[in-house]
Formats: sequence, structure tokens, C-alpha cells
Amino acid sequence: MDTADYLDVFIDESREHLDVLYKQLLELENHPTEMSIIEEIFRAAHTLKGMAATMGYENLANLTHKLENIFDGIRDEKIQVSTEMMDVLFESVDDLNEMVEDISGGGNGSKEISKIVESLDEIEQGKNSTESNAHLTKDAHTMAKSENTLRSIKELDEFELSILKESENREFINYEITVQLNEDCLLKGARTLMVFNVLERMGEVIKAEPPVHELEEENFDSTFTVIFVSKLDENEMRDMVLTVSEIDKVTIQPFSIQNCEKENEQEGSNNSNLSRNDNNKEKEIMKRTNRAASKTIRVRIDRLNTLMNLFEELVIDRGRLEQISQEFEHQDLQETVDRMSRISGDLQNVILTMRMVPIDQVFSRFPSMIRSLSRELHKKININIVGADTELDRTVIDEIGDPLIHLLRNAVDHGVETPDFRQTRGKPEEGTIRLEAYHSGNHVIIEIADDGGGINKEAVLNKALQNEIITEQEVRNLSDQEVNELILASGFSTAETVSDISGRGVGLDVVKNTIESLGGSIAIESEFGKGTIFTVQLPLTLSIISVMLVDVEKEKYAIPLSSIIETAIMKKSDVFSARNKQVIDFRGKIVPLVFLKDLFSVPLENDKADAEYLSIVVVKKGERLAGLVVDSFIGQQEIVLKSLGDYLSNVFAISGATILGDGQVALIVDSDVLIK
Repeated sequence: MDTADYLDVFIDESREHLDVLYKQLLELENHPTEMSIIEEIFRAAHTLKGMAATMGYENLANLTHKLENIFDGIRDEKIQVSTEMMDVLFESVDDLNEMVEDISGGGNGSKEISKIVESLDEIEQGKNSTESNAHLTKDAHTMAKSENTLRSIKELDEFELSILKESENREFINYEITVQLNEDCLLKGARTLMVFNVLERMGEVIKAEPPVHELEEENFDSTFTVIFVSKLDENEMRDMVLTVSEIDKVTIQPFSIQNCEKENEQEGSNNSNLSRNDNNKEKEIMKRTNRAASKTIRVRIDRLNTLMNLFEELVIDRGRLEQISQEFEHQDLQETVDRMSRISGDLQNVILTMRMVPIDQVFSRFPSMIRSLSRELHKKININIVGADTELDRTVIDEIGDPLIHLLRNAVDHGVETPDFRQTRGKPEEGTIRLEAYHSGNHVIIEIADDGGGINKEAVLNKALQNEIITEQEVRNLSDQEVNELILASGFSTAETVSDISGRGVGLDVVKNTIESLGGSIAIESEFGKGTIFTVQLPLTLSIISVMLVDVEKEKYAIPLSSIIETAIMKKSDVFSARNKQVIDFRGKIVPLVFLKDLFSVPLENDKADAEYLSIVVVKKGERLAGLVVDSFIGQQEIVLKSLGDYLSNVFAISGATILGDGQVALIVDSDVLIK
């Protein structure tokens, strides 16, 4: 089998199973005896093991197999869950995650796992001390299981019974064959299929327990039973079945349909109506399951990217058609273009929705990280996640993980205090970090809040002065929010020592730069002694945005609507000077003006010095405003955001460009840079 064709599916599904392991391990720590949690973990580990073995990643399969043994022991109550054991299990899943990410990056998933395997072996060997106590329980469990299997295998319908009767009349022998696989069998489904292939060469399988679909999905322990019809003797059949590897035992005995008929008669009179209802319910459930399964498919992200690129070209052509229809003023043409615009708008929504994924893909890894860090720092911290089902564009999801990790590490290290210190302040020993995501217009807001010590504004100001980030004169004019945002300056840190938990000597400027490169922003609210809230605002998508097109002389510029508060036309006489800057009084606030023609050195076509009015676009960043002075407003339009490329990556106040319908290039103004 060429496994390369299945590599992407393997990576995606492995990540899903790892997410399940992370989530359920946290649940297991809080509810160590909850059987549904244990079963969920066991299934995820078992499936991951089988997938890894099939793909040929031995290290990954071996470690998952060790992990599966531990969960099997917990499930059978041979191993008791403890905090120390949970540390080892989380470390094992971390190693599995690193292996999968290595495979995703083109590696072979190999990793030094001898130390963690040794720890897992110690946990598994610890169960031997309780083996004798559990022996009777296991025997009882096995007997009950065998009895249930025997009862199920004897519950034959009329069609199956008629086949068995006909086979006896034709001198065939009816057998009951039980096959027990090795406990460490990696691919139970494949071994079962091989056994069925051998049996079908010798006769006919009438019934299997568990059913065939459960055997294919490996939804059984290690034993299965079949009702089989053949003319061969028991020894010959046993030898043939044992040619399949990883089989521990084969039991073959004649099957009597008389006993089966008696049981059916005894139970049938009392339970016929109940069975009929149960069968109908089961069929209905299966129908619903099949219908639900057919509604979803996996699509490679590069195919969605290609589809998005093609649609972006369509948006450009749509803009050109709209412009042509306005120039010709032809009614039929305008109606056709309007209809095309509506349809392409609906298509745009569908494509953008297809690219949306729940932010839980990022959030799901954070609880285990917080758990690990809090234990390392000897702190008690609980994380509450709200709005994990909030959807965001896949490209944004891929980029936002690292900044959020940095902010959470910062909250654990610098925010939440130690239990003793919290008690002296009258707080509960356990600190709380709240991670929340929600939609707000065309943006997604992510809040990281902690109930820790907050930001010491005096310490921040002293450090900023020491590092010459601000001057003594500027200190007097800074608001509380502006003081908080000083911690986002390059290289800024109030920590006396550099730790591996947060910062690592880099500072939060990296977080700020990454978020702003995604078209987002970050704000900070804090109250000393009570806690801090970091608010990250991100666009839903990065590729198509709504802008206000403006004219500056003969050049066109685009200003994102997300940053615009209002457009206004004001008299020149309303402009006055303050601190050597031209400003206006906008609804009771002093707003500085930025003349784009001067900022971008636009060549003057006409002398507008005698113009009586100014066209102004008022933009906002946080609580600060600025007025961008332009020549005229063209109107609102959806445009395709294009990068300027590597050679023009650092152009001041320009975040990208777009191609308009008439073929002209319009630069996109980064208003956040202009607001100071």
C-alpha cells in the first residue's frame, strides 16, 4: 500500500485523536473513576496506534501501544489514577504530539522515548501487585462476557436457521469457531479480515459476533466468534486459521441448532414485540447515522486556497463590470451585473464559510499547558474556556496560536500569584484564567483575563524611563491605557530575571507585531492587585476586506472600513493649531489631522490652496482618533488584499495593495500606524 496518498488524512486524524487525549486526560484527573472518560481515551489511543502501525511509524505506534496498556489497566481497575501518573500520561501525549508534528514537517516521527517508556512500564508493572486481587473479578467479567457472546451468537433469525438446517441435510457440519488474538496485536481489524478470508476458502460464515462492521472498526477486545458451515474436520480448519499470525488460540466445536431453536421459542413469546420495536429503533438510528455521515467530507486546504484565489480574480472582474455598466448606462447590462454581484456575494460567503474552522483547534491544547506550567511554578490555576466554537478563517487560526501561548504563559508566570501570596491578599488559593472568544461584527474578539496581581504602573513607567522608551515630559500626558501598552514595546520587561515560562527575554512586542500583521489589534486593561485583561481583535478573514476608496490628487487609496468612525466635510476655518499640529474639534474631542498628500508625497496636479472645504476620514485605534485628509470620497467597495512582496514589505503606513476594476492599483492605508 502506498501510504503517501493517505499522509494528510493520517496527520489530520492523528491531531483530532490527540485533542481527544488532551481533553479527556484533564477530565480523567478530575473524575478518575468515570468509565465513559476512560473508554473515550482508550478508543482514541487504540485508533491512533492502529493508524500509526498501518502507516509504518513504529515509534509512534509503540509509544501509543504502551499508553493503551495503561488505559486498559485503568479500565479494568488494575491501575489506580494518581497525580504522578497523570504527569507521565500528559508527557507521553506531548511526545506523541511532537512525533505527529515531525511527520507533518516531512520527518519520520522518530524520537527518543526510552525514558518515557520506562516510566510507563513502571506504572504498568505496578498493576501486578493487584493482579491476584483482580483475578476473580476478571474471571467473572470474562464469564459474563462469554455468556453474553454465546447468547448473541445463538440469537439467529429464521433465514440463518434455514441455512443451517439445509446444510445439515446436505451433510455439511455446523461449527462454532472462537478466535482469540494476541493481546499485543496491533492491527486487529486486518487480522480479522485475514481469518475471514481463510474461512471463506473452507466454507461459509453464517453469523459473526461481534458483527462484521464492529470487527472491521476494531470495536472489540481480542476475541470473536463465528457460526461456520463446512465439510472439513476441526483439526484441518484449526491448522488453516492458525496460519494467520498474531492468533493466540482457536476453539472449534459443533454448533447445535436445536438448542438455539429452544432458546428462541422460550424468549420469543415474551419479547417478540419488544425485539421488533428495538430492531425498528436500531434501523432508524442506523439510517440517521448514515445520513449524517454523508453530509461531511474532508477537503485539502490547498484546494480551498486555490478556490479562494480564483474567486479573488472574479471579484476584480466584478468591479470592472460594475464600472463599465455605470459608464454605458444600459439597463439590461446593469441588471445583469447587479444579479452577478448578488450571486458572487453569496458565493463569497459560501467560500469564506468553508474556510472557517472552530477556534477550539487552538484552544484545546491550552488546558494541559496551563496544568503543566502551574505545577512547574507551584501555583494553583484553573482555566475557563468560553466560546471555543467561535469560527475563524483557517489562515488566521494557523497564525494566532503562538501569540496566544505567549499571553497565557505571561498570565501564568507574571499574572497569577502563588497560593501563599494570594491568601495574604484575601484571594482564594486557586487563581483563574479566562480564555474567551466571540464575534463582534466582522471581527473575532479573544480575551485572556486573569485574577492575578495586575500591572504595576509605577514599575512600568520607571522601566520605560530607564530604557528611554518615553521621556519625563511624555509621562505626564499618558493615560492609564497608554501606560499599560508600554509593556508591548520592543524588549520591554519588568521581570528581574529571564525565565523559560514567559517572555524568555523577548517581550510582548512579538505578540503585538504578529497580531497587527494579521490586521488585528491588542488592548490591555488592568487593575493593580486584581487582574489583567488582554483583548485581541482579529479580522474574520484576511483575503477580502471592505474599504472606503478615496482620491488624493490622481491617486487612489483604500482605507479599511473596520478602522473608520465617520467621514466628514469641514470648513478650513474650523482647523486650528495645537502643539505644532493641525487639529479639529470632532464631537468634543481634539483630533489631529494627517494630510495623505503630504505623507505619501503625492505630486500636485492642481493647486487646491484656495479650497474652502476639507474631506476627512476619521479613523480610530483604541481610544485615539485621527483625521485623514483626502481630496474626495469614491465610495465603499470590497477589495482583494494583495501583499506588496518581500522588496516592499516595510513601506510606512501601507499594509498592501489591491487591483481595481479599471486595472489601477490602489494602496491600502494602515491607519493604525498613523495614530500616535
